[in-house]
Amino acid sequence: MSLEELIKNCINGNRKAQEQLYRDYSRVLYSVCLKYSRNKTEAEDNLHDSFMVIYDKIDQYTFKGSFEGWIKRVTVNTVLQKYRKEPNLSIVPDHLEAEVEVESEYLDIGLQQLLSYIQELPNKYRLTFNMFVLEGYSHQEISERLGTSTGTSKSNLARARIILKERIESDLRQNAIL
Repeated sequence: MSLEELIKNCINGNRKAQEQLYRDYSRVLYSVCLKYSRNKTEAEDNLHDSFMVIYDKIDQYTFKGSFEGWIKRVTVNTVLQKYRKEPNLSIVPDHLEAEVEVESEYLDIGLQQLLSYIQELPNKYRLTFNMFVLEGYSHQEISERLGTSTGTSKSNLARARIILKERIESDLRQNAIL
């Protein structure tokens, strides 16, 4: 079945088509969810919620542009909407805007370890970091999606980088001692 047929069958509520869509795209969307979640369990919940939204809104896909890009965008928006509802996604002062340089010695850490550090960030920092660094959103787009100011977006990014840098340095020092 072609992608267009698959999408049309999903629009018509065909369960087999929805199952096929899940099999075809769950790995890609799970990796997106992992970037924005604190752990694997939360990523799985976010993946489930995202597919429910995708099935509900698939009729809004206009067959223009990449379908995978569209479902990734739906997934990111679903996860962000969930975190916006949490009371601890608070606004921080706009005064932390300094860029943090990443030194080459930090490049020795593995991708899994870096992902683990990112997942440990508080929601507001993790979401901003992922949207800016991993997804390529501008601070204006981030502020619109999270309901904050662009200054807060910049501040949250700077704070996330500081926390990550401190965490990496701490682990590097600890590993050097061992």
